[in-house]
Amino acid sequence: MSDAYIRGAEPADDEALGALDRATWSTLHAVAPRPQPPYPPFFDERHAPEDHLVAERAGEIVGYIRLGHPTPLSCNAHVRQIQGLAVARAARGHGVGRALLRGACTEAGRQGATRITLRVLGHNTPARALYAAEGFEVEGVLPGEFYLAGRYVDDVLMGRSLTQR
Repeated sequence: MSDAYIRGAEPADDEALGALDRATWSTLHAVAPRPQPPYPPFFDERHAPEDHLVAERAGEIVGYIRLGHPTPLSCNAHVRQIQGLAVARAARGHGVGRALLRGACTEAGRQGATRITLRVLGHNTPARALYAAEGFEVEGVLPGEFYLAGRYVDDVLMGRSLTQR
């Protein structure tokens, strides 16, 4: 298991998280264009520190996960959605992503959620394997939803219960 410490994000993490986000950008998981200077703050009106968990190793932020509501509707309030996950290249393969994912599931349950969902690009085999290993199942596929790096890529919808495991 990971030797990373998982904690809630703080406003002071903004710069480090922005740098991590830019360093890990890839068409393997990103549908937005590569960020260009001047870089906006990592936290904004839609993504607050309390929406994030961070992984720290030896005092350095090596990963984050963003947890949010999939919609503003009260009939959907029992669901949380993973809206971003990044792990520094040097920390990959050491359980950091798994620790963040488990932390997000725990936090979602603490918030009263009974389900957690996510979207992952079809060609992101490492992420899909991690999610499946943590009990997420494919619940839908939007074929060819994105055109990235010269090819069409599926958008895969995955989810799991937080009350059954």
